Amino acid sequence: MEQILFTEIFTGSYFTNLADREIYQCLLSFLIACFLSIVSIPIIINISGLLSLTEKPGFRSSHDTDTPTFGGIAIFASTIIAFFLWPHADEPVDSNLTNLSMVGLTILFFLGLKDDILALDSAKKLIVQIIATLSLIVMGSFKVDYLYGIFGLYFISDVWSIPLTLFIFISLINAINLIDGIDGLSGGISLIAGLWFGVWFLLNDHFTFACLAFAMSGSLLGFLRFNFSKTSKIFMGDTGSLIVGFLLSFFTIEFLRLNVSYRNDPNAFFNAPIVVMVVLIVPIFDTLRVFLVRILNGNSPFTADRNHMHHILLDNGMNHLGASITLWSLTIVNTSLFFAFHGNISNTFSLWVYIGMFILYMITAYFLKKRANFVKKRKGILHKPAYSAEPQSFTKRILKNL
Repeated sequence: MEQILFTEIFTGSYFTNLADREIYQCLLSFLIACFLSIVSIPIIINISGLLSLTEKPGFRSSHDTDTPTFGGIAIFASTIIAFFLWPHADEPVDSNLTNLSMVGLTILFFLGLKDDILALDSAKKLIVQIIATLSLIVMGSFKVDYLYGIFGLYFISDVWSIPLTLFIFISLINAINLIDGIDGLSGGISLIAGLWFGVWFLLNDHFTFACLAFAMSGSLLGFLRFNFSKTSKIFMGDTGSLIVGFLLSFFTIEFLRLNVSYRNDPNAFFNAPIVVMVVLIVPIFDTLRVFLVRILNGNSPFTADRNHMHHILLDNGMNHLGASITLWSLTIVNTSLFFAFHGNISNTFSLWVYIGMFILYMITAYFLKKRANFVKKRKGILHKPAYSAEPQSFTKRILKNL
């Protein structure tokens, strides 16, 4: 066996076989996207400074200086260039879908660009997101029509599959946008998820999707180099979060579609929906929690506040890097534990476990928020009124600390 392997390496056939699996192209897409992102961002920072296109600190801000918000331009351009370096004609189905995805991606790029400059109304942004998503669903027949036996449901009709697919896209796009509140969090979580999708697509011979996932991941790695910088800081802005959220949604739906063949394909996951929910656990949990708390407090779920988990971690004394690493670790650890112990557990039972984890997440956030408020009171940041005309009930005190 060793002699055969040595002969293959010596003659070059081993590396030819690797090239046949397009692993080199995917690696180059990652590296080229990273390089382009690193090279282009300083130019964007300089232009943003000259045109005064920077974000000023506000009450929700975790930064204290004016910062450019156009990192998404570099992410978009780097991803597109690195992806289209290679031909994708050998996979007509995959390439057709990815070509259609570029339509929605470009629409969201210009939406984010305009929002970073003019701050658009949330309703208008939602409408454009729906249009961008429907262009892929309708023209590419790109939808989730199989539920893997969750609550006894399998194949579903278009009446349910199209709204479900639209919901997944809109939810993930905005979830990635919502966690983009501190340095490295949104970019790091998206990088981890992008690499995971890219590896799976590559191992299962879906080169077009793998190439796109690696290109996105490389551009994010280059962006993170500046997102953490103290002298050349830049944010991805809505331009970046919208297109990254769209691509992760695109990978999620395609992952669910491809794994429907699990009955006949040993490489497919019978619990594909739970897999993607675990890989994207941070944006899903954080968005659900924030929306739930806002509603319970009688506010609109879209009301801006400092109630995200990353804000809570900062209020407990962590810096941006520490908070981001904590939430990156949550993703990596939970994904690793899931693959170690999932076995043949049904998807319905796995979903109940996932819900239980969310409840635990809520409880943890409650105590961390309570601790943060205590720390602020000790430092004199919070000033409680000397007299309150209406004593707060136990329920109101709980909601206040969530």
